[in-house]
Amino acid sequence: MTQNNRCASGGRIDRSRTLRFTFNGKSYEGFEGDTLASALLANGVRVTARSFKYHRPRGIVGHGPEEPATLVELDGEDASGNRPATTVPLRDGLSARSVNCWPSPEFDIGGVNQLLSRFIPAGFYYKTFKWPNWHLFEPSIRKAAGLAAAPAQPPSSGHFEARHAHADVLVAGAGPAGLKAALKAGRAGKRVFLADEGSEAGGSLLNRDLSIDGQPAMGWVEAAVQELRKMANVTHLQNATVWAYREHNLLIANERNPLQGSIIERSWRVRAGEVVIATGATERAMVFSNNDRPGVMLASSVQAYCNRWGVTPGKRVVLFTNNNSVYAVASDLIAAGVRVEAILDSRSSVPQAALELVPEITVQSSTVVGDVRGHKGVKAVKAVSTSGSVNWIECDLLAHSGGWNPTVHLWSQSRSTLRFDEDLAAFLPYQPVQNCTAVGAAAGQLTLDQIIDGGEDLPYEIEPLWRVDLPDQRGKAFLDIQNDVSVSDVHLALREGYDNVEHVKRYTTGGMGIDQGKTGNINIIGTVAMQKGVPLQEVGTTTFRSPYTPVSFGAIGGLREDSVLFPYRHTPVTQWNKDNGAVMYEAGARWRRPGYFPQQGEGLQDAVSRECRAVREGVGVYDGSPLGTFELKGRDVPQLLDFIYANVMSSLRPGNGRYGLMLSDDGLILDDGVVFRLDEHRWLVSTSTGHADSINQHMEKLLQTEFPDWQVMITTVTSQWNNATICGPRARDVMQALGTDVDLSPEAFPFMSFRDGTVAGFPARIVRVSFTGELSFEVNVAPRHMAALWAKVMEAGAPFGILPVGSESSHVLRVEKGFLSLGHEVDGTVDAYDLGMGWAMSKKKTDYLGKRSIQLRREGEAIRRELVGILPEDHNRQVPEGAPLTPGGRKEATEGLVTACVWSVVNDRWVGLALLKNGHSRHGETAHVRLKDEVIPVKITKPVFHDPDGKLLRS
Repeated sequence: MTQNNRCASGGRIDRSRTLRFTFNGKSYEGFEGDTLASALLANGVRVTARSFKYHRPRGIVGHGPEEPATLVELDGEDASGNRPATTVPLRDGLSARSVNCWPSPEFDIGGVNQLLSRFIPAGFYYKTFKWPNWHLFEPSIRKAAGLAAAPAQPPSSGHFEARHAHADVLVAGAGPAGLKAALKAGRAGKRVFLADEGSEAGGSLLNRDLSIDGQPAMGWVEAAVQELRKMANVTHLQNATVWAYREHNLLIANERNPLQGSIIERSWRVRAGEVVIATGATERAMVFSNNDRPGVMLASSVQAYCNRWGVTPGKRVVLFTNNNSVYAVASDLIAAGVRVEAILDSRSSVPQAALELVPEITVQSSTVVGDVRGHKGVKAVKAVSTSGSVNWIECDLLAHSGGWNPTVHLWSQSRSTLRFDEDLAAFLPYQPVQNCTAVGAAAGQLTLDQIIDGGEDLPYEIEPLWRVDLPDQRGKAFLDIQNDVSVSDVHLALREGYDNVEHVKRYTTGGMGIDQGKTGNINIIGTVAMQKGVPLQEVGTTTFRSPYTPVSFGAIGGLREDSVLFPYRHTPVTQWNKDNGAVMYEAGARWRRPGYFPQQGEGLQDAVSRECRAVREGVGVYDGSPLGTFELKGRDVPQLLDFIYANVMSSLRPGNGRYGLMLSDDGLILDDGVVFRLDEHRWLVSTSTGHADSINQHMEKLLQTEFPDWQVMITTVTSQWNNATICGPRARDVMQALGTDVDLSPEAFPFMSFRDGTVAGFPARIVRVSFTGELSFEVNVAPRHMAALWAKVMEAGAPFGILPVGSESSHVLRVEKGFLSLGHEVDGTVDAYDLGMGWAMSKKKTDYLGKRSIQLRREGEAIRRELVGILPEDHNRQVPEGAPLTPGGRKEATEGLVTACVWSVVNDRWVGLALLKNGHSRHGETAHVRLKDEVIPVKITKPVFHDPDGKLLRS
């Protein structure tokens, strides 16, 4: 099909590059610089979509992200759904199709809904499909709901990316106001981040024929862009939509088609000192009968297609307005050779400046459009004057403008307030909550001369018309074209008591979804105000939610390692671990730690046994850096620690530490760890890796809500300290070989104490704790020294047979010693007494968090599951972790479960831990593990299989 609607010249397209594409299976041609929408209009395609609910024929309405009618699904490498056709850049080979219609928009089976429209008004789904049961109708309704399908496959090439940036000034929008703000900030030497959703800068100037100081306005734009490009302190992005405004001036922008060919989309998280919102304004529709027919378009969009893409969407045009901006549109259309049949202006008096632009066009004042004739394309419009006269005007295009709405979506997302301006008949930015400023059309400056000195533009005047209200009016008048919300739907919502504008939105779905109220929201508010007889300011606006425009999940996720959503956290020896064959695990809180270090031909069990034997008989080393670490400072730290831990911490002397249990409100174990006192007012709290963030929140919440007068400052120092923990009978030998100025003798450096000094030439804090049950020295250094320290440990330990130890071996070693694990023995039902740790529950303190809950629970004398050790009767039989224990192995309610089972190198057999009903009184008995096809008898023992008196770890 030839491009019959393409102007012979003009537009910002490259006519030397012809692009071929398909739409709904038919082939068409366009030019480089076209959008899918402009190319379809150039080829005379009028019916491009079907409406969401009633499946009415729809055509292209807008020219940018405001497009409410034509959503498309892209195929092939571009596969994505629900893309406004106006935002899809044309490329050679593009394949697109309409959504929500079958078999095509020209003939849609779903169009039968038009005959049923009176039976399916807004909210009908709340009142029907209830008998005999909702689930009878659910499959059919869910199949009919929604628009495009999600892509079946990810892109075969390229990737998404996420970046972070900081700026002194972020400018959203590169129209005249945005460019002016960016130039001012850039010239002042500030770091500027300028993002604009269009393919090129200029905003509305791209679509209009305006001048600045007698020269084409686009010449000013090009000069501004060139100046910004030379500034090293300015980041300027096109095809980048700022779609979310979060707390503390954090904004999120989605950059499409970055310059790097391998990147599909890039998500920017920008923290800005100041935000300039220069997002322009969106033209709103007029509301009249059948205002959704193909060929009914926004006036500014008709102007844009004519000036920017060299396309005339119609040959005979009628314009309908209540403001001045349409007269500039008419002037541009006449210049392009389009026949303008008439301008219908609802105002009784048209300003002389507007009339002077169109001296040869018939202007009918005090006249509105009462109806549109034509099903799949406009054939005529019904002009109705206030005097009652009616005449039909033949045309193939109706361009209308109901005024302009400043695009305040980002402003509102920042939680800043709006006010209704009677002169502009629009909501304007009012009081900012964050450090942000609205400029240009976004602030109500709707003409170029208000923004740029020397700008030449037609003054803007408007008399609001929220809907055409005629007697005996027939046909639906749509307020929200995307969601098929009509005037009668809003009236129904009000009659049924939903008179709050947020309730109207939810009852009718007006302003929801992709549209987010761009073209219809203010008309809905105006209709509510008219019906209730109140001013628009009293009705208020609905909540503008992010994203402002659709954003792909790929862009939100960005590039991640493997298949994870959040990036992994690494220690300085992660690469060493990988280079030495470690199998890497996630160890909680996204930390990557080695699971085990297999040698040539070794499996998991052989490697783990070798590492455990090194720790029990010689020496090993593991990276304990991911453990949560917090420094607490202040005079009231002892009070806080005594409250959150079950045992007494305040009696600790500087240089010493103590193991403790932290309980929740209900008396269950929240975390376990060690606390060291650094000096009179400074303490170090160590937590489990996976619970570090939650414990930090736990302490902060108590301080901010329960004890706001306590003087306690909490500093997270997890990443400020890295440690290599040297453990085993030869650990002291390795420490001495490394070289240290600390006396390592057990008399001078006892268990559960720390010393500051140097190790291998590095400033270090050495802590004597043990998570393996063996003599251990935890050597803490700054992260910048960790890799070098690790290398020296391996070198100094080589004569003693030192081996790196992974988390699998740590698990075995702690089970042998009977140390608890929050992910195994602490299952959300047991308390410290059940685990045999009553010694950690202070009898001296009058109160601590969880104490009363434990007392109440234990006073009930209920049967408790208690921690025990288990020994399979078959020494070589492993018991699966999590397996149930049942009385006699019978198929009945369980009496416990296996929490861990490991091969013990010191016992040369499988040993395990379990939670068992009344387990403490059943030592020596036989319990039974029930599997699907087998029952495994196990002997019940104390939950410790190595050094029960703890002599080795204190050696």
